[in-house]
Parts: sequence; structure tokens; C-alpha cells
Amino acid sequence: QVQLVESGGGSVQAGGSLRLSCAVSARFHSVNAMGWYRQAPGKQRELVAQITSGGSGGSSNYADFVKGRFTISRDDAKNTVDLQMNSLKPEDTGVYYCNADQLRILCWWAPKDYWGQGTQVTVSS
Repeated sequence: QVQLVESGGGSVQAGGSLRLSCAVSARFHSVNAMGWYRQAPGKQRELVAQITSGGSGGSSNYADFVKGRFTISRDDAKNTVDLQMNSLKPEDTGVYYCNADQLRILCWWAPKDYWGQGTQVTVSS
């Protein structure tokens, strides 16, 4: 069974930085993309950043509200995906979830999405 294990959340003042890390617990055949989502209290979960599989490190896309501040990266050898968050704002506060989009454990298995347990990020003004 595959699990996504997140680390790196915490509390920081506005303007500070945090780095989130997500590790896939088991070997797998393939994944379409890895990403980070967040959910603020009373709001729906939303995409923060995503990075696809493929050569040259894949391609990444970001939500408009984090462009220029957050950077997503992946290490396929370690099966990890990180989110470097700079210039944090109070509105970045929320629970951040790691996501594996269409991960296939074995080549003949049907792909499915996996989620981490979430890590709290709190940014104070």
C-alpha cells in the first residue's frame, strides 16, 4: 500500500519561509503528477502547485496566488516532492496536502489518486 508522508509544516511570521516535503512510502510503477493542495478553514481544498512526470524534471504549474513565491520540485530517485514557500502571507494559512495524481503501483493495476494526511501551515501577521 502506498502512503504519502508529509513533513515541514509549522508556524511562521509573514514574510518568512517554510519548506514542505512529501515522500512516497513505497515503490511504484508510474505517476501522472505530484502536487500540493491546501485547505483553509471554511474553504474548499485548492491546488497550490503541481509537477508532472517526465524527462528534464517534468513541468510545473502554480496557482496564481503563489506564483513567484512558491517553488515545487521533485526527486524521482527518492520519490519525494517538495514545496519551497517564500514570502509567506497570512492568507497562506491552512492545511497543506500532498497529492499523487493517477499513481499506478504496478503496471497492470488501475491508477488512483493518493493523499497525504495534511500538514498545518500557520502564517501570522
